[in-house]
Amino acid sequence: MAYLERMAKPRSDMGHGPSQRQLRVGELIRRNLSEVLARGDVHDPDLARVPITVSEVRASPDLRVATAYVMPLGGRDQAGTLAALRRNKAELRHLVARGMALKYTPDLRFQIDGSFDRMDETRRLLQDERVQRDIANGSDEDAAQD
Repeated sequence: MAYLERMAKPRSDMGHGPSQRQLRVGELIRRNLSEVLARGDVHDPDLARVPITVSEVRASPDLRVATAYVMPLGGRDQAGTLAALRRNKAELRHLVARGMALKYTPDLRFQIDGSFDRMDETRRLLQDERVQRDIANGSDEDAAQD
């Protein structure tokens, strides 16, 4: 019985990462969306005034929804940029679909990419003198053990 229950569970509940198809579709959407934003194809002054980085796009398992993780250059006006992207999502979806050969174009959702902030915080922590001292001490101990 447990075997049948395990087989009936959706793939996403089993702890697996995204499928190869999800990854391919996500990357295709990321490239097309980046090109559309870089060319300024959307006629919205809020989107035209600041370059936007599309760092990642994650497609849902059924490929109906694609979440784009974005960051305006320099992190300026994140809320305004996010609002402009959401306001123009239908036009962006249409423009992105032109460069793809998918039967169905996923609904676009936008989120601010927090990985840039996490990288800055990690860099700051690694530059702390106490961390540097611990790293140096760890290297000395490793050399002594060899």
